[in-house]
Order: sequence, then C-alpha cells, then structure tokens
Amino acid sequence: MRHEQIYDVPENKKLIIKLPENFGEHKKVLVIIDDSIDEKKSKLNLLKQASKDSNFLQDIEEVENDFNKIDSETL
Repeated sequence: MRHEQIYDVPENKKLIIKLPENFGEHKKVLVIIDDSIDEKKSKLNLLKQASKDSNFLQDIEEVENDFNKIDSETL
C-alpha cells in the first residue's frame, strides 16, 4: 500500500504520522522527506514572472530568429 500526504512542518520540526486504518499488519514502512514542494511553487512563480520580463522575451525572440534562419537553409 502507498500513502502520500503533505504535512505542515511545526516550529519544533516534529511530525506524528497516523497511518490509515486499512494499512494492515505491516511491521516496516519507508518514509521519504521531500521539501521540494515549496521549491516547485517558487520556480513556477519565477517562470510566470519571466513571461512578462522584457529582457527574457527579447532573448527568446533572438533565439527564435536564429533558428528561423537555420530552418530556412537547405543542406
């Protein structure tokens, strides 16, 4: 059985994990701590900001123009 849940980290940084009732009689579990949830949100917010950044948009346009030139050349 696999069970995933996101917990808010308290100030004392201690979590108590209550297993689901239907977990069964297993004696061992694997716990993985992944704090990248906030990191992913942060990166998505930066990408949203980049879509409005004039320097970023200019860079994208330059790259696009370079590729358009290459695409139109015959080998």
